[in-house]
Amino acid sequence: MDDSVPVMVVATADPVSRRILGDELRRRYGADYEVLDCASHAHGRAVLEGMRRWGRAVALIVACYGPDDRGGLDFLRRAYGHHPAAKRAVVVTWGDFPSAPVVFRAIAQGHADLMIIRPERPRDEEFHGAITDTLDDWHLSQGGGFEAARLIGRTGDGRTHALRDSLSRNHIPVGFYPAGSEGAQQMLESLGLQDPELPVLMLVYTPTPIVLENPSDLEIAQAFGVTRPPAPDKVFDVMVVGAGPAGLATAVYASSEGLSTLVVEEVAVGGQAGTSSMIRNYPGFSRGVSGAHLAYRSFHQAWGFGTDFLFLRKVEQLGMDGPLHSLEVSDGSRVHGRTVVVATGVDYRRLGVPAVEELVGRGVFYGATVSEAPSMAGRHVVVVGGGNSAGQATLHLAKFAQRVTLLVRGPTLAVSMSEYLISQLGATRNVSIRYGSTVVGVREVDGGLAAVRVAPSGDADDVPAEDLEAGGLFVLIGSVPRTAWLPDAVERDRAGFLVTGTHREGADDGSGRPPRPPRALETTVPGVFAIGDVRSGSIKRVATAVGDGATVVSMIHGYLTENPLPVPPRSSAGAAERQESSGEHRPG
Repeated sequence: MDDSVPVMVVATADPVSRRILGDELRRRYGADYEVLDCASHAHGRAVLEGMRRWGRAVALIVACYGPDDRGGLDFLRRAYGHHPAAKRAVVVTWGDFPSAPVVFRAIAQGHADLMIIRPERPRDEEFHGAITDTLDDWHLSQGGGFEAARLIGRTGDGRTHALRDSLSRNHIPVGFYPAGSEGAQQMLESLGLQDPELPVLMLVYTPTPIVLENPSDLEIAQAFGVTRPPAPDKVFDVMVVGAGPAGLATAVYASSEGLSTLVVEEVAVGGQAGTSSMIRNYPGFSRGVSGAHLAYRSFHQAWGFGTDFLFLRKVEQLGMDGPLHSLEVSDGSRVHGRTVVVATGVDYRRLGVPAVEELVGRGVFYGATVSEAPSMAGRHVVVVGGGNSAGQATLHLAKFAQRVTLLVRGPTLAVSMSEYLISQLGATRNVSIRYGSTVVGVREVDGGLAAVRVAPSGDADDVPAEDLEAGGLFVLIGSVPRTAWLPDAVERDRAGFLVTGTHREGADDGSGRPPRPPRALETTVPGVFAIGDVRSGSIKRVATAVGDGATVVSMIHGYLTENPLPVPPRSSAGAAERQESSGEHRPG
């Protein structure tokens, strides 16, 4: 077949499973993939080595584990060295329960990505659903294919990197053409552009391509035309700031229960969770789910229920306009609502090393592992951090990079990282972990990162710093809450996270009534709630953020019931129309 066609490899000593799997995969996917059957694991390793030498992309490697083939897990473990970016599936037969503990342990150690039950009937959609989801994740990590947008920019340019990351995180298929390359030159000539201001973004899905030179986020949002500011007299029941897991969950539950809901997001759907290459401990996704897919599905769910969205816009100020809360948005608009849910999450803490900050977007990245991982192919990469985000980033980068070094400030990962990630890191051959280490500088060559200077953390001043060769430095440390836009009336804790519920005295709503006890997720400003990572005392997990989003909606119902909008005079038709357009919540 064409060398550009991805490959699926099935290798098992069990002839029955080999026939069933080969037939099923070839029948469903044979038009788009080359399916290769191997009668032994040695044959499979030879085929994978040949695919590697010939530069063929391997999307899926399938092996079996059961009474008739006990070597499949070892084969998958070794297959990682040939094609680290390929997805690895272990197939079991229905009813072989004694094999389950061994298979699950192998997956936890990173020797396989997922377990699938062998098809035992025609049109086994459960089997094919697992295969399709896996291939979808593989394609998302590879990039390429359909291009809804094309971006021309300089490799290593900070703004170009920011646009690539933003577009990919918002699930917009984008093709990147380095300035000066043949493809970029041909594109610019076809557009009649000479010496344009880079980066250049072209939207190719529109009837007439839209071309933007060095566009701002607002210009991009307006060009896509997906979301527009609401009418000036529109009053929302709920205004959510932030479209991470917590904010999206709020939108899903609020809209599905009839509350008019607006979500404003500055960067991308999914927040920090959207940058996770694979989340394995989210309930209901036994095979794991990428942060991008989880966020994208939640976004569509909320959109389907009627949520309004404003993307690539920043909320700059929270205020009051009579009984209503108001949000000043970076596009110059002002939106009004009866309640506000702050779900802005956190930013990764900066290293604070001037030389490092100067190379952001030119080899140094805060997050951005999914969008930048393919560009790290064959390089040495350094990751800084000790939490789950750092562990997931390390494992994802290891599928592309030649070697990944994880720098951990403390003496262990046990207190900050999930055990399944620690096990996978230990089982990944091209990953090394350096404890008690901190970044003190970098070395650059030709305007890009060449090495990371590492020194012992703590009091080991007598140990000299060491330069680690690195084509990429990914920093995922600490949490800085995004709360600078909020007024001082919204109380923070010492670290800047928002205080809610029982952490404060009762709220004075200005009515003259005795202060009522605060609701658990309500801030010191009545009607303003805080959920997810931005909330003081929150557990930094996707599931708890989603739980906050579901819980806060019930509290919003209570607040809206206690604080109805004034009823306009019946004789004022215009006022009645305004009330109708406000989406006023009417309990019962």
